[in-house]
Amino acid sequence: MTAGVVTAPPEASAVSVARQMRDRRVGSVVVVDPAGSPVAMVTDRDLTVRVFAEGVDPEAAVGEHASRPLICGEPEMELDEAAALMVQHRARRLPVVDRGELVGIVTLDDIAVRTGNLEVAQRMTAEVIEGALPQFYFHERG
Repeated sequence: MTAGVVTAPPEASAVSVARQMRDRRVGSVVVVDPAGSPVAMVTDRDLTVRVFAEGVDPEAAVGEHASRPLICGEPEMELDEAAALMVQHRARRLPVVDRGELVGIVTLDDIAVRTGNLEVAQRMTAEVIEGALPQFYFHERG
């Protein structure tokens, strides 16, 4: 788990969140309510597909375009449990919450690095992407 999680409030603009991702070199930002509890997640893909490609005002509130429901893990979870949850929900990132408080995040990259098993990481990535983008895998190519 990575302890430093980049967050933003739901009312933050899409462009400010995109800049935050660029500046912090991350692919996602966890959207948190005023109490700091995670409520959604915005990924670089969400911004590209749901906001910028659709011509939505870049100053629009990012909370309206975030991915929901937010699937979260717990600090006590074993790595294989977190990985299974990610595959089940086709999530590349899993925020870790302890008693309603965001304490970290686990990503596919984290799993690849910590397990040292490139095959496991590649298989998980393929399963997550296949579930998220079935048209890519089942599209008839000519």
